[in-house]
Amino acid sequence: MSSPETNRDAEAQVNMRRLGRLRVLRALTDAREVSRADLTRRTGLSRATVSSVIFDLVGEGLVREQAAPSAGPKLGRPPLTLSLVPSAGCVAGVDIGHDHARVILTDLVGTPIWDQSLDVDVDTSAEDTLAAATNLIDQALRETGSDRASVLGLGVGIACPVDRRSGELRAEGIMPGWVGVKPGEELAQRTGLSVQVINDANACVLAERRYGAAQLCDDVVYLRLSSGIGAGVVCDGRMLLGHHGLAGELGHITIDSNGAVCRCGNRGCLETIASPTAIATLLSRSWARTVTSTELVALIQTHDRGAVRAMEDAGDAVGRALAMTVMTLNPKLIVVGGELAAAGELLLDPIRRALQRNSVSGHHSQLQIVVSALGDSASARGAAALVLADVPQILSGPAAGR
Repeated sequence: MSSPETNRDAEAQVNMRRLGRLRVLRALTDAREVSRADLTRRTGLSRATVSSVIFDLVGEGLVREQAAPSAGPKLGRPPLTLSLVPSAGCVAGVDIGHDHARVILTDLVGTPIWDQSLDVDVDTSAEDTLAAATNLIDQALRETGSDRASVLGLGVGIACPVDRRSGELRAEGIMPGWVGVKPGEELAQRTGLSVQVINDANACVLAERRYGAAQLCDDVVYLRLSSGIGAGVVCDGRMLLGHHGLAGELGHITIDSNGAVCRCGNRGCLETIASPTAIATLLSRSWARTVTSTELVALIQTHDRGAVRAMEDAGDAVGRALAMTVMTLNPKLIVVGGELAAAGELLLDPIRRALQRNSVSGHHSQLQIVVSALGDSASARGAAALVLADVPQILSGPAAGR
């Protein structure tokens, strides 16, 4: 029979080994490709410990060691570098917008390997939307030949405020069919996967920082101009979520106190002026014919005079709302995404002018405003990135070393 001291020593050895494994996996996740010497420096572990951990990870097929690419002819053996094996696992990202469900399957380094969406009446039917997302996930696994056990988790970006404490959506007035629904619990039951849920704009800022226009930027605001308007905010490298996770609802800032009544119940919100639906409705009234949001983008790209003017007015409203955000948070970069981002400089120019008129120079003189680099894939890729951030912990847990 082993003594309590022997049991404690054995547990301590296991915990230290797991800690070493976690540090190595974190370094490989952050740097993508490193030498053994650099890995030792980054982790603070001894060379012997790093070698032992790498031996295990290579044996499990999680890490590979290969010659670094050469920039030209060199004498001697090329240096060896370590990296995660992208195909050693995968994660799923789901984007639930107001009118669609989209699923992306990525490998361990975030490269999409499957991507598809379905049109769904999301706002009024949680059941149909969750069923569509589940079917897409099943389809992704079948068509990529991925085993469900290889999926390390599922991230969900949804076009609605998410209460980070309860997991419920603040869906009243926004997505009436989702009141009281906990999409994380529902999808976990339907898929058998571990699920994390985040607001879509927050998912987008994660994606842009990891893969897109905001890489290496620690102070960034992502503004999503879609049928719903919201912002994801990162300050000093940390995402701002607020007390209940409801920060960033720029779409419901009052711009015109005498304006149209918003679906949230307030009057003159930014969303009633600058969403694709609002602009298309304005043009429909003016032209006495139906203008769709899809047609709006085409009209802007052909420089239709009325559409361009409507876009400029919307950009002015967006700039005024962003001025409050810039004066409060002092970001270095603003990334504009969503359907309206397709307007490019026709949208960004009036945003910049309004922002400059409504903020002091110290806040906007070096501020950059750019269009999203990831387009409409940002939310799904950011939802997947939410899971990828936990890959070191997942692969270092009790099940690691299988």
